Amino acid sequence: MNKSEIRQKILKIRKKNNYKKLKIDFSQILEILKKEKKSRKIVGGYYPYNYEIDTINILKEFEKKNYNISLPKIKKNAQMNFFHWTTSDPLTINKYGIPEPTSNKVIYPNILLVPLVAFDKNFNRVGYGGGFYDRYIKKIKKNKKIITIGLAYSFQKIKKVPINSNDIRLDFVITNLN
Repeated sequence: MNKSEIRQKILKIRKKNNYKKLKIDFSQILEILKKEKKSRKIVGGYYPYNYEIDTINILKEFEKKNYNISLPKIKKNAQMNFFHWTTSDPLTINKYGIPEPTSNKVIYPNILLVPLVAFDKNFNRVGYGGGFYDRYIKKIKKNKKIITIGLAYSFQKIKKVPINSNDIRLDFVITNLN
């Protein structure tokens, strides 16, 4: 299957089933960060959309532990940056229907939670097809070390993700069954 076929199949399953009850154990993320010895506490999250893993509780947990959190905004030139956000701050809806922060304070995360549609054992991922995260990760890795953590339901794991030269592999993927 090509990426488009994989995307269509997995999104259909995700929409059909009520997976919102399934949660990611926050302690799994903390274990990764302990092993990676991250000293800077800057997290780039994402607002759950299209039946994705609910990241809001995860971001609240980071906030309780005094991490700076941020959410992405997509700019007119199809680029993405992360902007300061707290769970009590307002959001606006972008042209894709995704909530974005109203803040104009750019943040450069060193921990990035990445949405995905499918992934494989090598942590290659299929996203929504826009390449926003691949471009962002490639850009930011030129200037700093960043840990990328994909969040997914266990059924989103597939045998092999077809990749190309623009695809950036994740460092970790955590599912509801890890």
